[in-house]
Amino acid sequence: MNCDRCHTESPRFTKMSFFNMDTICPECEEKEKAHPQYEEARRVEREECLKGNMNYPGIGKPAEL
Repeated sequence: MNCDRCHTESPRFTKMSFFNMDTICPECEEKEKAHPQYEEARRVEREECLKGNMNYPGIGKPAEL
């Protein structure tokens, strides 16, 4: 599986971004977690899921990611 952010092949797991619908590798996940808007992105996604919106596209990927 290739990371949508850095385009490297990840031999390990990948996961969905909290900012958008990218599939990201562990290294990009760590960068995302360090971003100041990360907790907000998680909170908003959780709220949307609780409302039943399972296709929520995220708050948008910050340019620096």
